[in-house]
Amino acid sequence: MSSETLHPTSAPSRRTVVAAVGAVGVALTLNACGSDDDGASSASGTALGKTSDIPEGGGKIFADAGVVVTQPTAGEYKAFSSKCTHQGCAVTGIANGVITCPCHKSEFSVTDGSVKKGPATQPLPEEKISVSGDSISLA
Repeated sequence: MSSETLHPTSAPSRRTVVAAVGAVGVALTLNACGSDDDGASSASGTALGKTSDIPEGGGKIFADAGVVVTQPTAGEYKAFSSKCTHQGCAVTGIANGVITCPCHKSEFSVTDGSVKKGPATQPLPEEKISVSGDSISLA
């Protein structure tokens, strides 16, 4: 029996496999870091709803789009991120002129997203929307 039959044909060494996996990981990381996304909503142009869906002095949460649209005064529409600035929970309620977070009960103004009650210390970031006729869309 020759020594060739005792040793199977060579497969990639463990070092080669580890190096290849590491190279793929670095490539994926660099690709993510090099994204052109500036952190803004990627759903630009997405129709959200009708102006009639937004009560005056209140608002509506569009969870799928990650925004809250409010109507502080008749015909004035504003939009804010639906992600609480305290710990990132999604806000779930709008009543009496405030947007509320269920996690720690932070409250934000429907007028400008400012903090009305903590523990959040930063306002909800404003989002850009466009109103055309009775349609509201992300800008």
